[in-house]
Amino acid sequence: MGAHADPPGVNLPDAEAALAALAERMRAGVAHDAAFVGIYSGGAWLAERLASLVPGNHAVGYIDVSFYRDDYAKKGLKAGARRSELPFDVAGASIVLIDDVLYTGRSTRAAINELFDYGRPAAIELAVLVDRGGRELPIEPTYTGVRVACARALSIVLSRAADGALALGVEPAGAP
Repeated sequence: MGAHADPPGVNLPDAEAALAALAERMRAGVAHDAAFVGIYSGGAWLAERLASLVPGNHAVGYIDVSFYRDDYAKKGLKAGARRSELPFDVAGASIVLIDDVLYTGRSTRAAINELFDYGRPAAIELAVLVDRGGRELPIEPTYTGVRVACARALSIVLSRAADGALALGVEPAGAP
């Protein structure tokens, strides 16, 4: 991804440290059998890592919200859309929905809508690596790695190196 150096006024934390903080917060509260569902792509990377960092037996699934976004008709399908994979029964499950950056809440809303198409979960919690504020919908995370202030004109992006190491960067909002 095109992550760049921190622009003036944006101080990004270390992504690996934020992941460790998120896992620590989740350890005390996440159900032993909760399924972890990562929103592609950054949330999927985080779900895989968190499943090994948070004690319990956590099935891992992935969800692509491209077709469920409320701006789909206006913006069309993003390149790289993937198939959602939920290798467990959603009905009655305790689910931790995982995303890299929470901003407006629209991706979270889309993910919840898609989950309900698979069945009615017993509960859905939300875990995010970065909460940047600026919500347009009444959605708040249950677990947060870090909170970061960032100008509306910028997007916070999570990238993953070949060795699996995570890094945070910024780019102009709307960049591919």
